[in-house]
Parts: sequence; structure tokens; C-alpha cells
Amino acid sequence: MKSESRTQTLKDYAMLTLGTLLIALGVYFFKFPNNFSTGGVSGISIVLAHYAPNLSAGAFVFIINMLLLLLGFAVFGRSFGVRTAYTSLLLSCATWGLEFICPMDAPMTSQPLLELVFAVALPAVGSAILFNMQASSGGTDIVAMILKRHTNVNIGNCLLCVDFLITVAACVAFGMETGLFSMLGLVLKSVIVDMVLENIKVHKCFQIITEKPSEIVHFIVTVLGRGATKLHGEGAYTHEDKTVILTVVNRYQAIKLRKYTREVDPHSFVLITNSTEIIGKGFRGLM
Repeated sequence: MKSESRTQTLKDYAMLTLGTLLIALGVYFFKFPNNFSTGGVSGISIVLAHYAPNLSAGAFVFIINMLLLLLGFAVFGRSFGVRTAYTSLLLSCATWGLEFICPMDAPMTSQPLLELVFAVALPAVGSAILFNMQASSGGTDIVAMILKRHTNVNIGNCLLCVDFLITVAACVAFGMETGLFSMLGLVLKSVIVDMVLENIKVHKCFQIITEKPSEIVHFIVTVLGRGATKLHGEGAYTHEDKTVILTVVNRYQAIKLRKYTREVDPHSFVLITNSTEIIGKGFRGLM
């Protein structure tokens, strides 16, 4: 059991590392050179670096994230999320470290719209991975956690207003074109995060009406390692007894189950639907 727990922990932190590095790559290689200030700590840092050129945007990211991290530990103590602390520290070090490993003083291409796509997509995919692991990249999320604990304000609206003000500051600092690109990026960011999360969490819900339930249930339980429920059914036209099998599997298991069901019972009736919210054993716990 301990070895399985350690393996799962390593897998979890590998995914956290992947998500965090995707954010860092998108921020450093595409946001910083183009001054795309789409909110959050990176957006604040880009604006601050413009007015305080002695410090780089990466240095500001590191400083702000460390201050917020210390604030989080001061407010929450030991209950502060270890995963959020890990990702926040890794993101800060990676963003600042890339300035020394791969210095950049200009955008990678001459196509700002193309750069915006990557500036938004890479951090959005990374954030979705972190959210799916019940973690975040820290930064303004720590402020949200503190506000949620001590006030009754609508956190989502507050953060959205702050992000919008950061894009307005980008308009003032870098001109209308960069500011408008930043506003567009702010809108696209939330859309892409939602889309990626939906695809990460999607499962296939099977309702199988069959005359050979034993074989199919055995395959679901022993081969796929999933649970199943059997219900009694009756054909409305033939009045023949049928068994209805209910189960939920991931997309890869769905391919195997669909193929096996057709091989065992070609006359079975299979209804397959997508679901992104499943609560129960083997999936999410009740919140």
C-alpha cells in the first residue's frame, strides 16, 4: 500500500510539474516579449517591469509570488496547500530562471496574433492540469483564498475586475494595440481553461441492454477494473426480459467495452453519453 501511495504521489507531482512548466513557458516565451498583460501576477509583473526597468518581469513574478506565498502561510499556517506552495515556487523559479538560461529581448515571430495564441493556450492548458489536480499556480489565487476566508465578497468577480484593470494598465503602458491584445487574451484564457478541463474530466456513461449480462459484467469488473450496476428491464414491444447494465469508464476503456459488447452480443442495444461530473467511489468525492 505504501509503495502504491508513493507511486501515485510521484505521478501527481509529475503532472503538477508539467502543468507549471507549461505556464512558465507560455509566460516567458510569449507573454513577456509581447507585453501581453492578461491578468494575474504575470500581468502585474509586466506592467511593473515597464515602470521599473531595473527589475525584469521574471524577477517581479518571483518577488510577488514569494510575498503571496509567505502571506498564505501566515494566514493559513499548516493548512495551506502543499501543492499550491510547490507549484507557486516552481513557477517563480522557472520563470525567473529562463531569463538566465534563454535570454529574450524580442518576440519570437513578427505575428502578434500567433504569439497571443501561444501566450494564452500554454498557460491555459497548464492551469487546467493544475485545477484537475486540485491545485493552482498560487499568485492571485492565494489572495482569493484569503478573501474567501475573511470576507463575503464574490471572489470571481473581484479577480475578474483586477485582471481587467491590469489590461487597462497595459493599454496605458504599452499602447492600445497591446492593451486590446491583452483584453482578448483575458477572454480566451477562461474559455480555453474550461474547454481543456472538460476534455480532461470527460467519461463515458454506458447503458447496455443485453441478453448476456454475465459476460459483459465480468469484462467490466475484471478487465477494465470498473464497477457496474445491473437492472431488470422488459422490452416494450416483445415483453421479453432484458438486463440493463450501467457503468462509467474513461475514453480508452470505452473503446474496449464497445468492441467487446459487440463481439459477445451483436444484438445488444448500447447507449453511450459523455459526462464531466461524476461523484462517487472511484471518481470524485462529495464536496
